[in-house]
Amino acid sequence: MLVSTNVTVRFGKRVLFEDVNIRFGKGNCYGIIGANGAGKSTFLKVLSGEIEPSKGDVSMDSGERLSVLKQDHFAYEEYSVIDTVIMGNQELYSIMKEKDSIYAKPDFSEEDGMQAAKLEERFAELDGWNAEADASMLLNNLGIGTELHYKLMKEIEAKEKVKVLLAQALFGNPDVLLLDEPTNDLDIKTIDWLQEFLIEFENTVIVVSHDRYFLNKVCTHIADVDFGKIKVYPGNYDFWYESSQLALKQAKDSNKKKEEKIKELQEFIARFSANASKSKQATSRKKSLEKIELDEIKPSNRKYPYIDFKPDREPRKRYFNFK
Repeated sequence: MLVSTNVTVRFGKRVLFEDVNIRFGKGNCYGIIGANGAGKSTFLKVLSGEIEPSKGDVSMDSGERLSVLKQDHFAYEEYSVIDTVIMGNQELYSIMKEKDSIYAKPDFSEEDGMQAAKLEERFAELDGWNAEADASMLLNNLGIGTELHYKLMKEIEAKEKVKVLLAQALFGNPDVLLLDEPTNDLDIKTIDWLQEFLIEFENTVIVVSHDRYFLNKVCTHIADVDFGKIKVYPGNYDFWYESSQLALKQAKDSNKKKEEKIKELQEFIARFSANASKSKQATSRKKSLEKIELDEIKPSNRKYPYIDFKPDREPRKRYFNFK
């Protein structure tokens, strides 16, 4: 389980979000949403450890592995496609290379044999014997043909590199999977496959995406980055939208009733405060007025596009006069 405790991120005087407390549970897919610049990708980087929060900390259960969809498509140019995918489990990849190095020694010693035995044991625990087959299956499912699996990354096209890095993130059944805009540059067939993969995925997924259909399809929870906070809602994107709009409407309706009550009390006080027979009632209403507090409705970071037509003049009541 991944947990953020009192996480705050500031850049100078600007606060992206503060005091974020979320427990990301196993078997759930969390969609991170918010306006551009709200801090969605920054929050993912905090969760991955790439960025240190200004306050608070992120923790994960001992022995669990976190995997991140890399954004640098040219970071593995000198590696083969298959090796790039297996690097998704860095411990497994390191063991593979260390084993190969030991067995390639011309003066293989007893100490080398003992070290190799330890590596083989851990290699088996990590299901290393199936690593290449699993990596190849992921690549094939993502539309990367077998003929490309042993080519260098620099030899394949940019659109294929995107899929290889996605395969890298998905490889080896990570305990926590962080995906930042995973559907960018993917064709519809690949997006459909990814959706089904994530629906069946049994561990924790945290994804940033602007694709509402994708979020509706895969998410069990929505984490909304807005008002300097991150609030988690159960359900998919549509459920979040309906819930957030209902909460906003209820707050506005509540304030409207309070404003009407305030106006009523103020009118009574202004009318009867100087009236001796009504002075006690006026005083009582002053106390009631002091207790009324409007709910704070903070402005959202979101900007919804709209089209507004403003006529130059008011239309006439009658356009034609038939005689």
